[in-house]
Amino acid sequence: MTKTNFSFELITQSERARLGKIITSKGIIETPAFMPVGTQGTVKGVFTDDITKTGTQIILGNTYHLLLRPGIEVLEKFGGLHEFMNWDKPILTDSGGYQIMSLSKLNKIDIKIGAIFKSHLDGKKIILSPEKSIQVQKAINSDILMVLDECPKLTKNKKILNAAIKVSTEWGKRCKIEFGNDKTKALFGIAQGGLFKDLRIESISKLKEIEFDGYAMGGLAVGEKQSEMLRILNETVNHLPKDKPRYLMGAGTPSDILGAVKEGIDMFDCVLPTRSGRTGLAFTWEGKLNLKNSKFQSDETPLNDKCDIKDLKKYSKSYLNHLIKADEMLASMLISLNNIYFYQQFMREIRDNIKKGTFNKFYKDYKNKFD
Repeated sequence: MTKTNFSFELITQSERARLGKIITSKGIIETPAFMPVGTQGTVKGVFTDDITKTGTQIILGNTYHLLLRPGIEVLEKFGGLHEFMNWDKPILTDSGGYQIMSLSKLNKIDIKIGAIFKSHLDGKKIILSPEKSIQVQKAINSDILMVLDECPKLTKNKKILNAAIKVSTEWGKRCKIEFGNDKTKALFGIAQGGLFKDLRIESISKLKEIEFDGYAMGGLAVGEKQSEMLRILNETVNHLPKDKPRYLMGAGTPSDILGAVKEGIDMFDCVLPTRSGRTGLAFTWEGKLNLKNSKFQSDETPLNDKCDIKDLKKYSKSYLNHLIKADEMLASMLISLNNIYFYQQFMREIRDNIKKGTFNKFYKDYKNKFD
């Protein structure tokens, strides 16, 4: 059977906000799109079938964590992560670059070798080179692969940021060579440069010379103010190729998404829906609701009266409040499911409003709703 080649179609724009679709061999992704995070082959606390029912079109997996556990041999035995976790839609994999930052005490960088890690599981030495990262992502059978990059912590030190651009550009070239010429999959480059316009534009320019299938903004949503993140997007996103998908890595509050869509971003991922679900925080069209709060103790209304998945609309806020206080795992499962369902509703509304030319009104109505 002939596989579908990867492609991106820009359908229309409402000022900078873009409506498009990404075509992959595993299905179509309507953009702007939100990707729930399935770091270790699972979106925490939510059944795979239910993820599908929320309208989720693509999920994210992680190269570093899947390399450690279950490992390449197991993934190859199953033919990749899709079969292993029973997910038949597209998968994007983070390259392991984020772990270079988040696990910085356990690794060191060598531009010639790659990232040298001490496993957080058993202390074993692991070398994640650009080539190894691509090999692991191929074993995962990712539909969208990310280059290995160096994602620095939030800093105003241009020397550190320039070094990260140098490493990320060099590793990007090596990833492109290792990736080869598989037209059914995509390889995305990752721009660095912190909050400096000149460095971001320099990084983007170098990536465009290498030529990738899509482009990501890395090194944001790492502790800076939202206004700073949106300012640098405003100043630099238009330097990215118009005919390729644009991905903002790790930014995922509803207001982050609205602001970034307004600047021309197409793809998002974040752990927020499920992490919030585990702490009793629910996202709804009313705003954020802390279901631990005693005001919900006798509230008979459902979180979302339109959600039929797992009969979610039949569970009252009062019952969820009780489950949280009783420390029952069902609370985090139901609230996480609600949050992913809400996020996908939210993205559908964004797409519909871009299509109708009413995105600016939608933006104004909801930009402060979730603060």
